Amino acid sequence: MTVLLWILAVLALPFVLFAAWMAKVFLKEFFSGNAEAAIAAEEAATAAAETAAASAALGLLPAERQNTASAGPLTPETVTALAGVRGGDWHPAAELMAAVGRDWERRSLLTFQLADKAAEDDEWLLAWEAERPGDPDAAVVRARSSVLLAWRVRGAKRAQYTTQEQFQGFHRALTSAREDIARAAELNPDDPTPYVAEIWVALGLGYPNARMDTLWKEITDRAPHHYEAHFSALQYWCAKWRGSERLATEFAERAAAGAPVGSLLTTLPLIAHFEHDDSDDTAADNTPEMVARVEAALKDAAAADPAHPRLPEMRHLLAYYLHLQGRDEAALEYFRLVDGHVDALPWRYRNNKAEYFCEVRDLAVVAAGGNAA
Repeated sequence: MTVLLWILAVLALPFVLFAAWMAKVFLKEFFSGNAEAAIAAEEAATAAAETAAASAALGLLPAERQNTASAGPLTPETVTALAGVRGGDWHPAAELMAAVGRDWERRSLLTFQLADKAAEDDEWLLAWEAERPGDPDAAVVRARSSVLLAWRVRGAKRAQYTTQEQFQGFHRALTSAREDIARAAELNPDDPTPYVAEIWVALGLGYPNARMDTLWKEITDRAPHHYEAHFSALQYWCAKWRGSERLATEFAERAAAGAPVGSLLTTLPLIAHFEHDDSDDTAADNTPEMVARVEAALKDAAAADPAHPRLPEMRHLLAYYLHLQGRDEAALEYFRLVDGHVDALPWRYRNNKAEYFCEVRDLAVVAAGGNAA
């Protein structure tokens, strides 16, 4: 028996030695890999800290100090109006709407800002409507609020993550919103704003292209170069909604070509590109066509009224594409103009839009040598 055990031990020894060797190799690779990962993480953290420090040296703000609710600073009058409605007082909002008058660009933005608050709590809007029945300003805020509420019912997730109940409620709310839109349009026939709101009904309910064309004519008859209207319509023509990359690009190029300098509509081809670019590198952003688009947008921005309410949105995109094209000193100039506010493309689609903005901005700062253009 003892001899048999010795024989088995001798036979097992090579396997034991082999297993010990494999364990040693595994442990060495495991700890080596962890060490390499730790070193890489430390190097990445150091690099991030250095880039952030370069931005801070220029007075640029960290992610936690970026305003994630707007693309640029609000006017003092808008701040007052929004503070008023949050406190239940609609009078400053009504006064500002009246003062804006037929400035359709400012009216559409202000209407959206007020409607966003009404979608959270509309007691102040109900009081406005009760005291001034038939007020077209209150009516257009109500119309936009109805559309915003419908989209909140749907939620912001992709279709495959949206429940059937959400879709049903979404469609019912959009259908109902059309009544508010029609009333606002009737009370102020010259105003394109109700029709701009309806574009988002067209997206949600899937208006056929011919019906969208009819809606678009209602808008352009009133305001042929309206920025928000064009931005919204471009979304309709994108592949993710009711169009395709070709249709979106054609719409964007046509609008940009027919618009006066300073209208900011040269932003549209950049947006159409952004919405359909799923490449992993910057080659598609550096074609002669894209360089020409950025150049056209730079001239457009330079010619625009500095008080144009949508100029900050254009500046965000210019900062982004100038960086992607390696023109970092020029990019830094635009990053400095928009720093502090990040609710704009291309950051808006990210859950961590402030962090993403700062990440790209800081890379531009370092590439530019830390110098303002």
